[in-house]
Amino acid sequence: MRPTVYAHRGASAAYPEHTRAAYVQALLDGADGVECDVHLTRDGHLVLHHDARLGRTSDGRGVVSAHTLAQLRRLDWTSWKGVPLPPTHGAADRQLLTLPELIDLLHDAGRPVGLAVETKHPSPYGHRLEDEVLALLLREGWDPGTGLLGRLRISLMSFHPGAVRRLLESVPARHVCQLVGTTTRRTVGESLRVGPAAAAVLHAGMRLVVPPALPVIGAGLVEIAGPGIGLVRERTDLVRRWAARGCVLRVWTVDDRRDVELCLALGVQELTTNRPADVLRWVGAARAAAPREDAASMSP
Repeated sequence: MRPTVYAHRGASAAYPEHTRAAYVQALLDGADGVECDVHLTRDGHLVLHHDARLGRTSDGRGVVSAHTLAQLRRLDWTSWKGVPLPPTHGAADRQLLTLPELIDLLHDAGRPVGLAVETKHPSPYGHRLEDEVLALLLREGWDPGTGLLGRLRISLMSFHPGAVRRLLESVPARHVCQLVGTTTRRTVGESLRVGPAAAAVLHAGMRLVVPPALPVIGAGLVEIAGPGIGLVRERTDLVRRWAARGCVLRVWTVDDRRDVELCLALGVQELTTNRPADVLRWVGAARAAAPREDAASMSP
């Protein structure tokens, strides 16, 4: 059985991340599911955005959570990528998506689709973020027991163990993913849109305040383990232990053919990628080659 391929922030290598165009393209590429990051706006809307601050993927400034949805809608979300948007992928002023709008888009696909929702921390709203996500999904008709909302298969995840534990109060472990990766000063700076000095201070503070994520997986609190590909390369022994224990492995962000082959060799069940069309092609090629290789190894 081939691994499930999730489009990371949509087909974000092709179109601006988290935009309508990126998700439309992911579905056209045949992605089995999509991944998104959510923040709460000042007026309580769940918007798709990765960084805590604006600026990297729009012409806005400041903290996402300090803006209303109407203010965010007025921003330019596409020009930074330098890629023209096809008319089929939505008008420029319809590219910012809320979580309900993404759900509607996925329903329109007319086929089963996975949706992995990541709650982003630190958030000024604390675990109200998780509560709002759960409340929205329940209003939409989501069944936490099965993880299904119509033909959508929904799972929830976070890097923050506190957020994961909050989700586990209401959601079965089989639908919750603990994300883990290697956090550096550079990644903190890029995510929070701050300079090197501030990034160093925040990185040090995060190491003191944010509890470690690995014990959440090690204790079996969740059934989906979400390591970054860097961690997979460095700690294949750990990944094999998780797999042997029955964890579903959801690896991010797998954009290189060699990494795809490594994940296949490790038995990874879910691949998250910015390039869903390429990854689906590489997985297909690897699976097609496997029987020939097996047959060759059995010949005298």
